[in-house]
Amino acid sequence: MNELMTDTLLAEYETIIIDLGAEPTDQEIVRALVERGEWTEKGAREVLQLARRYGTSMLRNSLALATAMNIEDGNAGL
Repeated sequence: MNELMTDTLLAEYETIIIDLGAEPTDQEIVRALVERGEWTEKGAREVLQLARRYGTSMLRNSLALATAMNIEDGNAGL
């Protein structure tokens, strides 16, 4: 995934979170990801849990490795 794509996704998700207001609940975030981010509910819940569980340091490294290995969707089946 190139830098432009990650910057675009970051801007999209920042807008979604800002629009939800201060301290949105997980349910509100999931609903917004489904409605505005084109996620399934299961996928939205999983991506939220990944963000909460691992944070930016681990996920940034995982993204870089997956990109280097040409892994786009992985095998989680979401």
